[in-house]
Amino acid sequence: MTEQRYFFEDFTAGRVFPLAPKQVVASEIVEFATEFDPQPMHMNEEAGKASILGGLAASGWHTASMFMRMMFDGWLSRSSSEGSPGIEFMEWKKPVLAGDTLSGRSTVLESRPLRSRPGIGIVRFLHEVENQDGEVVMRGENPIMMRLRDAPEIMA
Repeated sequence: MTEQRYFFEDFTAGRVFPLAPKQVVASEIVEFATEFDPQPMHMNEEAGKASILGGLAASGWHTASMFMRMMFDGWLSRSSSEGSPGIEFMEWKKPVLAGDTLSGRSTVLESRPLRSRPGIGIVRFLHEVENQDGEVVMRGENPIMMRLRDAPEIMA
C-alpha cells in the first residue's frame, strides 16, 4: 500500500492535482468495447472513420475508466480517500481516438468536514481530461470523502 500523503486538510479550494498521463491504445479500445460497448465506431477503424468521430474512438465509458486510473495514479492512491458518493456530472466533449495521449487535472472546488461522520470531510472536484493538443475531451465534477489527518484508523 502506498503511503498516504494527502488528507482532507490538504484539499484547499483552488489546489490542482495532476492526472497521470495515459496513452490510448487501439487494442484497449476494442477490448473495452467488446465487453461493454460494442458499437461499430469502438470496434474497428473503418467504422470509426465512417462515423462522426473520425477514427477508432474510445467509448465515453472507457474514457471515464481511463480517467479513473489517471486520477488514481496521479494522486488518489496517495490520499486518505474513503470513496465517493457519486458523480455530479460528466461530459464527453471530444472523441478520444487511438493514439491520443491524455493528461489533465483535478481542481478542488470546495471542502467541508462532515458533521454526520466525525473524522471525514468531503471534497468536491472539477476534473478535466485533455488530449495531446490541449483540447478538453472529458469534464466532470464529483465529491470524494477524505479522512482528516488526525482521524482514527478505520477498521476494515
